Parts: sequence; C-alpha cells; structure tokens
Amino acid sequence: MSMNKPDPKREKRTILLAQLFISCMMAFLMTFIFSVFAQGMPAGWPLLWLHHFFTAWPVAFVLSLGAGPIAFRLAYWSMHRLSGPI
Repeated sequence: MSMNKPDPKREKRTILLAQLFISCMMAFLMTFIFSVFAQGMPAGWPLLWLHHFFTAWPVAFVLSLGAGPIAFRLAYWSMHRLSGPI
C-alpha cells in the first residue's frame, strides 16, 4: 500500500470550496432566522428574504476568507496547547 502525498493545490481548492459551502449555509440560515423573527412571514416575504440572502452570501464568503484561516490557527493552537505537558 502506498500513501500518496496530498496535493497542496487540491487541498487549497477543497478548503476554498468548503468556505463557499459554509458561507452559503450560514447566510441562508441567518437571513431566514433573522427575517422571520423581525417580520414574520408577510405577503412577499420569500422574495424579500431571497434578496437578503443573495446580498449576505458574498459578504459571508469574503469574511470567511479572512476568518477561516484565523479560526484554523486558533483551533490548531488550542488543540496543541491542550495536548502539551501540564
């Protein structure tokens, strides 16, 4: 059995795609939840919510590009700090 080394370019694309999916899901859920709490579901609500979703998704994606690496560094630091000697 041979272990192939992961392709760094492929791994970077995988992380970028994951950030795209995560930002989509977060924008979808947050705009849905906040719009329902703020105004309920009046007539025309689906189109208004969809407009907010398509506005929020690119913002969430761009922010995830900055927050993602910081979150990974914090998680790495936390886990390695916790597994060190006491």
